[in-house]
Amino acid sequence: MLVEIAIVAFLAGGVFFTFVSAVGVVRLPDIYARAHTASQTDTLGAGFTLVAVALAIGLETTTIKTFLLLIFIFITNPTAAHAIARAAHEEGIEPWREDR
Repeated sequence: MLVEIAIVAFLAGGVFFTFVSAVGVVRLPDIYARAHTASQTDTLGAGFTLVAVALAIGLETTTIKTFLLLIFIFITNPTAAHAIARAAHEEGIEPWREDR
């Protein structure tokens, strides 16, 4: 019973943060803010969802693969966002300012 509650809680957290990430990507004004929200909240949403999957699977070899995937996502998502923001900066794309 307690495991099912934890699974639902982690899934709800994953859905929430993934939804916030999607809204942020659509609503935020420039590439820098969009890359930030995509890396932060999407990583958190995927992390919560993968923890829920690992709890639902139980103690199997697939759980180890799920945690390896979680570590991979925690490393690659922020790195990709940094690379995108750096490429935008090197191309001369200026951050959005309210006075424009």
